[in-house]
Amino acid sequence: MRSKSLFVIVVLLLVGLLSACAPAGPTAVYTQPTPRTLTVNGAGTTTLTPDIAYIYIGVHTEGKTAAEAVAENTANTSRLVDALVKFGVERKDISTSNFSIWPNQQYDPQTGQQIGTNYVVDNSVYVKVRQLDKLGELLDTAIQAGANTINSIQFDVADKSKALSEARADAVKNAKAQAEELAQAVGVKLGEVQSISFYDSMPYPVMDAYAKGIGGGGMAAEASVPIEPGQLTITVTVTIAYEIK
Repeated sequence: MRSKSLFVIVVLLLVGLLSACAPAGPTAVYTQPTPRTLTVNGAGTTTLTPDIAYIYIGVHTEGKTAAEAVAENTANTSRLVDALVKFGVERKDISTSNFSIWPNQQYDPQTGQQIGTNYVVDNSVYVKVRQLDKLGELLDTAIQAGANTINSIQFDVADKSKALSEARADAVKNAKAQAEELAQAVGVKLGEVQSISFYDSMPYPVMDAYAKGIGGGGMAAEASVPIEPGQLTITVTVTIAYEIK
């Protein structure tokens, strides 16, 4: 009887072991279906009138020695800054953007032999102009004070936050109108917004009104000519994905 009991126990153990090793039966897994979507791009545009300008104004000098070139440049630059401040530009709106000095070797045009070396100094200031109606007068003042390099004029708008908000709202409206039109065309209905992204584009036109290296005497007559800043265009593009039903 004892041997039979042991045999039964062994059989039960084997059955349990085989049951544990047997592959599990199918398990129900619930996955939420991916919603069908309709993706559209919308654009909104706002036009602004510039109210500030940025200008690089510089003084270029040359001398037989570095000390001579630097001394002349320093005097001319100081006179330039004082003239700008007297004109009405705040000192906080004037900052040095570049100062450089280098030797410039001189050669005989006939023989090609080096005949000497002079030193070149460039000092440029970055000026923020808040009175655009007086921009031409300011340039004339700068030239008369000793500026002989004016590289570019860049127009901008001090506060673009409201215009950006309007352009973004228009872009969303434009995208929604497109989505509704497409949904109606294919016979579906729009559901909730699934995703949205946007991109702001704010180009700044640059007018190279005066070329580098032109002497002040040759520029004075042109400097008083009225300068029109034109318009700045802000464009916002949005991409919106709608669920469709």
